[in-house]
Amino acid sequence: MCGGGGLSLVSEAWKTEPGWLQSPMIRVKVQHSGPGSRKPVPHDLSQGELPSASQATVSEGAAAPLAWTAAEELGQEHKEDSGGPVVATMRDLGKKGTLEAAAGEALGQTLTVAQLDVCSDESVAQCLRCIQGGEVDVLVNNAGVGLVGPLEGLSLATMQKVFDTNFFGAVRLVKAVLPGMKRRRQGHIVVVSSVMGLQGVVFNDVYAASKFALEGFFESLAIQLLQFNILPLPCPVPSISLVEPGPVGTAFEGKLLEQVSTAQFPGADPDTLHYFRDLYLPASRELFRSLGQSPQDVAQIIVKVISSARPPLRRQTNARYSALTALKAADPSGRLYVRSAHRLLFRWPRLLSRGLRCLACGCFPTRVRPG
Repeated sequence: MCGGGGLSLVSEAWKTEPGWLQSPMIRVKVQHSGPGSRKPVPHDLSQGELPSASQATVSEGAAAPLAWTAAEELGQEHKEDSGGPVVATMRDLGKKGTLEAAAGEALGQTLTVAQLDVCSDESVAQCLRCIQGGEVDVLVNNAGVGLVGPLEGLSLATMQKVFDTNFFGAVRLVKAVLPGMKRRRQGHIVVVSSVMGLQGVVFNDVYAASKFALEGFFESLAIQLLQFNILPLPCPVPSISLVEPGPVGTAFEGKLLEQVSTAQFPGADPDTLHYFRDLYLPASRELFRSLGQSPQDVAQIIVKVISSARPPLRRQTNARYSALTALKAADPSGRLYVRSAHRLLFRWPRLLSRGLRCLACGCFPTRVRPG
């Protein structure tokens, strides 16, 4: 693992209003109970104390399917390879039952659950204070809020909430752990971004904007962190990796699409509502059916990125979706992608549906290169 492992924070947020979610996770390095021993030392979480750690993984967002699956994967991995404990964090501990059940024997050994809200300075500080003597070496930031619908029908307050979680929540966590990473010249920040941080998608204007902000912020920060690479390791430390999933199929997405299909968007004109409900929503359902990954697929890639000797700056998780992102890369002017997306959705929706099904079955190449 680049930087020797450490604390990973995964955060994820959703609100179904027409679309969100938030929750957390933390992984902490195992505390040795004696010479040659790697058995985790028990901790009394009821006293507000998380495992003592020289290496810790914090995963913020564990109430969400992707986040708790990543927490489970990390917990099981560390159980098998005697690595550090994982602390899975979430805003509402009343929802921890699913994660604890999935954790199995890892619960209480390499995986524990704690409360954390990425939108609160005090909550972040309190969570990190509870890791006695611990330093966050791996931060897996999965905080995210989805928002979809006609722009005219969305309030500025709702848009700001998306940025509060998706962007400022991630920044808040990085500000809290970065000083320690710089001091130790060691650490790995893994940010769960999105393909919508690479290309805009119609009726996802605000969500895409928040992911574009993440991509620009962390790419800029990655340049600075190269200067702190003073350890003889095969990767820059501290380092940053942006994991970019495409559509991820969970019950949350299905529920969200169902809700927005009947939602009222005051201020939106009839034509725009027609395009949203009768063209975009059916295409979106087809996209999730044809190209959607499971949370397990994405979680396994997150674990691979963390464990990589040379972690990438960017890692798309869905090879079948890469043909769509390649449209933008093929033409730096942006004209090819925008015009193609417009024609497929608004003029040739049947062709779009067939094309998605072909991508799903492998009829088209998964990589498209400029001619």
